[in-house]
Amino acid sequence: MRATLRWAHSDLRTHRGEALFLVLATAGIVVSLLLATALFGYATNPWQRVFTQARGAHVWLHTGASADTGKLAGLDGVESVAGPYPTASTTLASRGTRASVELRGTPERPAVARPLLTSGHWLDPANPDGVVLESRLARALLAAPGDTLTLPGTGRTLTVLGIADSAEPRYRAGEQAGLVWAPPAAVRNTGGQVIGLRLTNPDDTDYAVQRAVTVLGSGAVSEVSTWKQARAEAQGDNRLLGQVLGLFGLGALVAAGLAVHGAIGTRIRGHLRDISVLKAIGFTPGQVVRVFLLQHLAYALLGAVAAATVIQALGSLIPGRLGDAVGVWQGLPGHTVALFAVPVGAVLFIGATTGLAAWRAGRVPPVPVPRRAAPLGGRLSGAARQALGLRLPPALVLGWHRAFTRRLRSLATVARLALPLLLIVVAMSAWTTIDRFDSRPEQIGLPTALTVHAAGLADPDARTLLERDPQVAAAYPGVEVAALVPGQTATIALRGLGTHQDPYPYALAEGRTALGRDEAVAGQGLLELLDVKVGDWVRMTVGDQPQILHIVGRSIEPENAGRVISTSLDTLRENDPGLGPTLYELRLRPGADPAEVADRLADAGQGRLDVHAVPNPADGLSPLRGVVVGLIAVLALIGLIELLTAIGGTVREGERDLLALKAIGLSPRQITAITVTSTAFTALAAAVIGTAVGVPLGHWLIDSQGRSSGIGAGIAQGPPAVLLLLLGTAAVTGAAALAAVPASRAARRRLADTLSAAA
Repeated sequence: MRATLRWAHSDLRTHRGEALFLVLATAGIVVSLLLATALFGYATNPWQRVFTQARGAHVWLHTGASADTGKLAGLDGVESVAGPYPTASTTLASRGTRASVELRGTPERPAVARPLLTSGHWLDPANPDGVVLESRLARALLAAPGDTLTLPGTGRTLTVLGIADSAEPRYRAGEQAGLVWAPPAAVRNTGGQVIGLRLTNPDDTDYAVQRAVTVLGSGAVSEVSTWKQARAEAQGDNRLLGQVLGLFGLGALVAAGLAVHGAIGTRIRGHLRDISVLKAIGFTPGQVVRVFLLQHLAYALLGAVAAATVIQALGSLIPGRLGDAVGVWQGLPGHTVALFAVPVGAVLFIGATTGLAAWRAGRVPPVPVPRRAAPLGGRLSGAARQALGLRLPPALVLGWHRAFTRRLRSLATVARLALPLLLIVVAMSAWTTIDRFDSRPEQIGLPTALTVHAAGLADPDARTLLERDPQVAAAYPGVEVAALVPGQTATIALRGLGTHQDPYPYALAEGRTALGRDEAVAGQGLLELLDVKVGDWVRMTVGDQPQILHIVGRSIEPENAGRVISTSLDTLRENDPGLGPTLYELRLRPGADPAEVADRLADAGQGRLDVHAVPNPADGLSPLRGVVVGLIAVLALIGLIELLTAIGGTVREGERDLLALKAIGLSPRQITAITVTSTAFTALAAAVIGTAVGVPLGHWLIDSQGRSSGIGAGIAQGPPAVLLLLLGTAAVTGAAALAAVPASRAARRRLADTLSAAA
């Protein structure tokens, strides 16, 4: 044991930098995997907890005020109902912020879909203007219990009595109205009613929706939402962050394992004589294997324990969503198991790759086998000899020859170095895609910056008022209604935007824009929901009127999970000539500030214009930028480990050729240049492969995520060519710079040392 420890200590002193990098890389990998685990738990658990405690409804149906919803309680599979409650759509304003809301008349606190109060108290019959806000809506309005909210254009005010969590779809500006529980007397101008169904078997949701719509009549149901949609929306960006962290964490773990495998293999080749001596003095093959295995397991264990300790102690202090996720995750039942299992799994994986490499050390014979000392020139290929005959620099030719003379070993080295570079390119693709959402939103389905709802203004007057602003480039009239899909199991958004003369500028990923009668474009989420493709005809129901449209293109739709079909306002008017625009999408001039334009329009409208900023998915992905930077740092550490290994192997392989190179008249500087050039060629090959594979892989991964989220493929943006060139240049120049010092030392070794090493 003492000899084993002395050997391990000596090896640690020789490779301190490599050991430190391995510890840091392992720590970074485990941190990424633990954060991914926390985000997955955070994405799923809060909604599930609220749904369970509130006894949430599995189906919500919005119907007309005259619908006989009492029949639904007797349907097979319906355990209980919430409501029906009268509803009214309106707008609330607080501290200069506005939000579209649904006022829901709730005479008493319900037993099914029961709001969970987080602050304040429930409705008070003595206060007919008191309301309770859904928590996300309250955050958007900066409202707290005791605050007063106004209803623009009515002169009415409401008082916030409480804030509550709900398992229903939460407020999203421009997409989902916020939920406000109010006394029935406060719900004026009732536009309909809503009823919730709690089912005995949640898996029968689609069937229950079909039965309910059949009983009530399709014309009576205006909107359907299910618990599955609410859960998916609640998970949202948190699940995406978890997937990104998990993907890169696992990729980095594989890269680290391969780097350790390569480092041990190179070290074994460089210490064959020392290993033979260990066996000659009594070490068994198992003991030799354990020397390498325990040493690298100790490095990995140190990094894993440090990562777990940091996440447990300081993870909740990380600013933003990551810190919130860790704080919630630490309170979940499976937290302790995950905190133990993830680091152990990472250590075991590194141990497995270490064991495979260390097994070769156990097979080294006790008696050293002399190395062949054939001169380098005797192994030169014909192409290399011709290159030397053309008087190309010997360092260039011999460096290329040394880098790729052993094909299998050279390919393995290039592949191990290319893997972290490949993952860095994918991470850079994620960064540039997020930046595309910010800098070029019109290319990812956001050609407009503001949505305006006009109350009490005729279409010509509203458009004149909007286009009068000097920073408004165009105002597209439109209407958005909820439509039932065939089978009546779900609700989609049907939009009519723009006219035939002034079409709406959709961002198309497939097909063409809708120009003719009954033509439309659809989002990826709708195509997958209906199992249709571009070129198909689809039928939907708006109220009691059917609408049949021909899908001629697939648009990138960041809203409503892509469950959107869009046509022109003129097409919808063909079915309903009296249909007028209810909203206007505003395209601003370059450089315009949406907030300033919104303020000017609100003032100019004198309370008749409700202006909202169009939500950008990149706003919820801002934490991903910091994640990408951290992942690139971890991957760079792994690449540095592999690079140091490659340099060490190249220097050791060149020791036996040193005498031959000096004999043919090469100076120490030229010999150093051979090693540096060999390392640079290896890094160049890895950079080319990493870039060539990383760019299409990044596109595929990002588009796959876009497709699964409903936005659709076509959002991926590769890194600029200049950035890729800088990455490759940095890899090659960094490799050459790192190789210069050890190569120079090896080139200036004494002849006696060289003979000893070659023996």
